[in-house]
Amino acid sequence: MSTPRIAELRRETSESSIELRLDLDGTGRSSIATTVPFFDHMLTAFAKHALVDLDVTARGDTDIDVHHTVEDTGIVLGSAIAQALGDKAGIARFGDALVPLDEALAQAVVDVSGRPYLVHSGEPAGFEHHLIGGHFTGSMVRHVFEAITMHAGLTVHLAVLAGRDPHHIAEAEFKAFARAFRQAVQLDPRVQGVPSTKGAL
Repeated sequence: MSTPRIAELRRETSESSIELRLDLDGTGRSSIATTVPFFDHMLTAFAKHALVDLDVTARGDTDIDVHHTVEDTGIVLGSAIAQALGDKAGIARFGDALVPLDEALAQAVVDVSGRPYLVHSGEPAGFEHHLIGGHFTGSMVRHVFEAITMHAGLTVHLAVLAGRDPHHIAEAEFKAFARAFRQAVQLDPRVQGVPSTKGAL
């Protein structure tokens, strides 16, 4: 029987408090409460489409801005991914997905490489300034993926290929990442050990 790929983390700073539990071999169940409604929506979508179980409770200085709470949650999620993956033995390692949401289309490619790198492109001009739901700045989408990739040790290429509505664009990005991530971290019975010619990831 394989070792459970589960991580439970807590992070406390003067700006936020994050508690998170992640099960990479879940069913897509989630309980998300970050006090940032649109971010809750995105994390719920991530869990559902990545087929991970995810519990997040976060609070922070959202009276100043949602930035700290969102970024710190991304940091903890990335750290939990790295911890849950362990030595990465038996994983598929690579994943890719092309996901539409009405007029929006996003593509994500994930490599569980151990080398944090994000290539992010295609969001339309002005997207970064738009307040989605009146509170979530479009620029935070890239910032979340920067935090996750850096702390999880992932290489991620994420591109918006089409889109007009900021909500649709952001959601397509999260869903594309989720589907590619799901493929990359899944256990492949044909993989012996760590899927790298170097013997380590």
